Amino acid sequence: MLELDTNDHIDTSKRDNYGENSSMLKGVVILEALAALQQPANLAQLMQITGMPKASLHRTLAIFEEAGLVVREPGGRTYAPGERLSRLALSTLTHDTVSAVRHTILRKLVAELGETCNLAVLRRGELFYLDRVEANWALRLHLPPGTVLPPHCSASGKLLLAYKPINERTKIVENLPLEHFTHRTITDRHLLESELERISIMGYAVDNEEYVLGVSCVAVPVRDAMGEVVAAIAVHAATARLPLNQAMEYIPRLKEAAERISQTLA
Repeated sequence: MLELDTNDHIDTSKRDNYGENSSMLKGVVILEALAALQQPANLAQLMQITGMPKASLHRTLAIFEEAGLVVREPGGRTYAPGERLSRLALSTLTHDTVSAVRHTILRKLVAELGETCNLAVLRRGELFYLDRVEANWALRLHLPPGTVLPPHCSASGKLLLAYKPINERTKIVENLPLEHFTHRTITDRHLLESELERISIMGYAVDNEEYVLGVSCVAVPVRDAMGEVVAAIAVHAATARLPLNQAMEYIPRLKEAAERISQTLA
């Protein structure tokens, strides 16, 4: 009678588990690559990054596409992060424990400055407020977390555009509607590109009553552990109470808060 060697069975089970774990890890590498490249990637690029054979890579991408984690760009030859992956990234940024720390940092900043401050990211070409702490003033602009704004007329939006890779930035700017909100709103693409270039050099951005008359804003970048700009922290207020030139004096303290928030992303 043929006897089953228990050790052989355990070894086989271990190999099977290792293979499954290896496949899952390679799947994570694919998603990391798509997020890090900042632009759609083709099979050849992903094969080079992941080391996966074409057939396995294609099969995994098909599963991810069906799950909404990746999307195929028009033409079907390149892949980009899908809506589900984008939601996962935002959920991670707003995770209860970590978001509570960031909220505390914002509250401390508001207590120091006496003005409303917010934390925002760029999501699919729009400015998305992750968090916001209101100052105790009767005259204020109500923009709760989850609010979405066009980026061309806000300090945080312009700053986040400015730090995008030039090719990606150009594509976004080319497709922005550049809606007119006040007589100060930048609606000329060439002027906007010049403004973004200035921002990338200066390291901060301003909204000089470009979204709402009588309200100005100053924003600075928040970087991740790799030094990439992933968010913006900003202060804004009524110009009658806080003129723009005075708001710009808060840049050093904004940068200190941005550094503390960066540490939560490590």
